[in-house]
Amino acid sequence: MPDGSGSLGAKNSWPLRGLAAETRAKVTVLDPVAHAAKESLREMAAAVEGVANRLDGRFARTVRLLSECEGHVVLSGLGKSGLIGKKIAATLASTGTPSFFVHASEAFHGDLGMITDRDVVVLLSYSGETREVVELVPHLRRRGIPTVALVGDDRSNLAREVDIALDVSVDREACPNNLAPTSSTLAALAMGDVLAISLIKHRSFEAEHFAKLHPGGSLGRRFARVRDVMSKEPLPVVPSAASAKEAMVALMGARVPLVLVAEGDRLHGIVGERELRDELVNGSLETRVDELLGEGEMPVIDAEAYVADAQELMRRIDRNALVVLDADGQVCGILLER
Repeated sequence: MPDGSGSLGAKNSWPLRGLAAETRAKVTVLDPVAHAAKESLREMAAAVEGVANRLDGRFARTVRLLSECEGHVVLSGLGKSGLIGKKIAATLASTGTPSFFVHASEAFHGDLGMITDRDVVVLLSYSGETREVVELVPHLRRRGIPTVALVGDDRSNLAREVDIALDVSVDREACPNNLAPTSSTLAALAMGDVLAISLIKHRSFEAEHFAKLHPGGSLGRRFARVRDVMSKEPLPVVPSAASAKEAMVALMGARVPLVLVAEGDRLHGIVGERELRDELVNGSLETRVDELLGEGEMPVIDAEAYVADAQELMRRIDRNALVVLDADGQVCGILLER
């Protein structure tokens, strides 16, 4: 960290604009680290490319098997492979393929009961020799449960025992000691992700379906329909000739930050709380509300529109709320910016 004199300590240097030449020279010590990191990333990218180059008919068979599964796709493994299995299960479940993870060791102590005869089990073991994983296969086979393996050795016991073995082998780990699972876990994760992607395409899983499985998230809300997230609170309505004061009174009895300006069934626009407060501050409460509407696009949205489109409209017309119209063009709610 910088010391009191403004110089940089030799052990903790980083690039900052305006440094003296001699200080910048110290920063270059980090260049080999960045270079090595780039090489590691390229090595891992090459490992994934190798998996892509070896993809064959077994992958298509796996996609068909998973798409026809009437139950759940169950992932199982140990250690780092198990962690990758958990992520794959989460991705499958969130994209329309019911899925969950079973720890391979716990399976032998009752968790096999979580797996039904309608499921497909995907086993992960890079070596293909993880005892707990390999020994699961006979128990699953006796029940007629199809099995798939993500494995790094086609000649391993696991690869020979399962119905379909997908090759996720890599030449070496990105770890400088060729020990820590790095390239191999990335390859397995990529295989799981591309299985999920293929199933999304096979099932025509659309953004609206995704939103239904993510109702609490920002992504889910963006691709929800406006009708599903709009407020249906009673909306205050005033005629065009109403004063800002009358609109403010109407607003005070409402739970929404705006007033509709309308004549009968014809909506002229909306006046927000911000505009009315400005009139209050300026002492112009006798101003007609139709003078506050301004020009530009009407702040309305169809109830069937996506929330993402509504948010884009709000940005474009600089509004924090939209009036929602039903199929007959009648006001049915309001969408507020979140």
